[in-house]
Amino acid sequence: MSSIRNSRARLLPAAAAVAFAAFSLTACGGGSADDDARSSGASSPSASSRAVSSSHHDAEQVASGSKAAAGDAATVAAGKRNARTSAGKAVTCQGSNTRTEAQLLNRPANHMLLTVTNTSNSTCYLYAYPAVRFGEAQSVPPAIEASKPQAVVTLAPGESGYASVNLSSADGSGGDGHVEKSLTVYFQGRTPDEDVPAGAHPSLPAEGVYIDDSLKVTYWQQSLEDAIKW
Repeated sequence: MSSIRNSRARLLPAAAAVAFAAFSLTACGGGSADDDARSSGASSPSASSRAVSSSHHDAEQVASGSKAAAGDAATVAAGKRNARTSAGKAVTCQGSNTRTEAQLLNRPANHMLLTVTNTSNSTCYLYAYPAVRFGEAQSVPPAIEASKPQAVVTLAPGESGYASVNLSSADGSGGDGHVEKSLTVYFQGRTPDEDVPAGAHPSLPAEGVYIDDSLKVTYWQQSLEDAIKW
């Protein structure tokens, strides 16, 4: 009996030692797995944060570029508006904002060309036809209705419009023929009641021009070719 109790006493400490060792190994192994998981998990949020930060930066650059492009477009549009404003509102052409010249033509015979050039900083309109007055005439000659253009003649600054004057009949059939040495050209407005006070006084040749009662004018034309074909 004594020997059996001694054997049991020796076995118990040995079993306890084996169980403690096994527990320690298990605990160490579990700690390693947890550490790996924590290590792996720690690196992932950092990478994701960098990716999000990079995407946000790219978006900011795109937005900045869009704002710059919009700003450039706005600047261009403003420049165009300012250019139109500085050019001024379109007005009626008259003696105060144009220069008028009269030139006798060899062909067609007995014709005189009127050239009106816009000398202002604003666009002006040449309405209808020139109301010409030779010398002290009390009336103005009629216009050739077939020469009426489809659109009002528009002159930007520096541009010219034209009209021709049929001074006398080519076959000499006109009556009351005589020579005149002065000419006044009056301009018409958009409506009959518009006041267009300033006329023009183009120079005529020193010897004057011969006119008769067949005198007539064309409507204002945008091109010289259209003015002299009547």
